[in-house]
Amino acid sequence: MIDPSDMEIAAMQSALAPLGEYVTSIGMDRPLADYGKDEVLRLVEVVVDAYQAHMLAEHERMVERDRTFFEQLASRKATASTGGDHHRIPF
Repeated sequence: MIDPSDMEIAAMQSALAPLGEYVTSIGMDRPLADYGKDEVLRLVEVVVDAYQAHMLAEHERMVERDRTFFEQLASRKATASTGGDHHRIPF
């Protein structure tokens, strides 16, 4: 990954604990070269799943933040157009 964003770096860091748990479960004393194909594929799956889960959660958090912002903005505009300054040009 070239020049990862802060969110991507956080997602990579979130994969460390699940990766450590997996490696511990199959034996930390074994070199990577001794892993079988299924063990390597599972290692990749653990890392990718953790990365994607973090990215999804972060995107959902951002969407919720934006939704709240736009709902508040619409509410303020509705309040301003129904009462308040009658000389204001509605946009």
